[in-house]
Amino acid sequence: MSIVREKLEGEGSGHDWWHIVRVYNNAIDIAQKEGNADLFEIKLIALLHDVADHKFGYTDEDRRKIITNILENENVDRGVIESVVYACNNMSYKSGTNIHKLETIESRIVQDADRLDAIGAIGIARTFAFGGHKGREIYNPESEKEHTVYHFYEKLLLLKDLMNTESGREKAKQRHEFLELYLQEFYDEWDGIK
Repeated sequence: MSIVREKLEGEGSGHDWWHIVRVYNNAIDIAQKEGNADLFEIKLIALLHDVADHKFGYTDEDRRKIITNILENENVDRGVIESVVYACNNMSYKSGTNIHKLETIESRIVQDADRLDAIGAIGIARTFAFGGHKGREIYNPESEKEHTVYHFYEKLLLLKDLMNTESGREKAKQRHEFLELYLQEFYDEWDGIK
């Protein structure tokens, strides 16, 4: 879907085309390990999950219209369109306020793939890209919030325990451990210990 690439290519907050590619690849890998999931639907959800996202100022209704239009132009079945819109509107972390358990295995697989891209080495890079995009300080030891390192505590370190699938949990373990190692190194360097 070249339209997705056009919409997200060059986006600077870490939600760019290459994020979509990584989520797509992780989702396919998880689906193959988990079995019993519709790969076509998974691919569509992965490709469209950040199109017209709330992070870019869109509402759920905006997203519904945009995704529906894209998929209708590709002659996708109405039931699949509804499933993709549902998944895209309900998978986001939304500052921890989205505790909604996704209904389909396809949406849960893509949610895991998206969460995996938020942790580990890639997740760290994306976190600092997003912080820079928002004009946030890297770290401020005098503030509990509103700096980029705080995002590790408000979201990244929580994701391992929110994975939906066994394969997602397995992949998340190593990435989570890397987050912890990174933070230890960060604080050691910040304090001049290393």
